[in-house]
Amino acid sequence: VQLQASGGGLVQTGDSLRLSCAASGRTVSRLDMGWFRQAPGKEREFVASISWPGGSTYYADSVKGRFTISRDNAKITTYLQMNSLKPEDTAVYYCAADPVRIGIHSRYWGQGTQVTVSS
Repeated sequence: VQLQASGGGLVQTGDSLRLSCAASGRTVSRLDMGWFRQAPGKEREFVASISWPGGSTYYADSVKGRFTISRDNAKITTYLQMNSLKPEDTAVYYCAADPVRIGIHSRYWGQGTQVTVSS
């Protein structure tokens, strides 16, 4: 399974961005999908996840109420809508997928997309 993330960029405080992560490969069906982020000098941290086929979503406390994760199973793509962005959201965002559960040991990872929020 290959994951291709896109949608990062440079924005100002309070702006919005939408990240996308498209999965491809032989065994892409029935995958839980999610997002992590890693800021300079910090460990990779969980942001949000969504179960297959989309009934359950989970968020880090730091993004609850501002970020929304969704998925399009026909396109095998997950999205992360990020609103009210803050400078502390600046990080490289990675998408992840796993047939069982999203976590730091998820089986598949995308290449990362940079999100920079200026104050």
